[in-house]
Amino acid sequence: MAKQQTFGDKAKSKAKSSSITVKFVKTVKTETGSYKFQERFVKLKDVSEVSTLK
Repeated sequence: MAKQQTFGDKAKSKAKSSSITVKFVKTVKTETGSYKFQERFVKLKDVSEVSTLK
């Protein structure tokens, strides 16, 4: 049987999102005085929004 779909067809069919994903790392001071790091991935529409994250 012949191949129905080429790699080029697959690549065209996927819609590219206009947002970007960044890794947001937040430091939190514990009661004992040490620091913990909380990591999460955040989707943003533009890179300039990075400075507004809390």
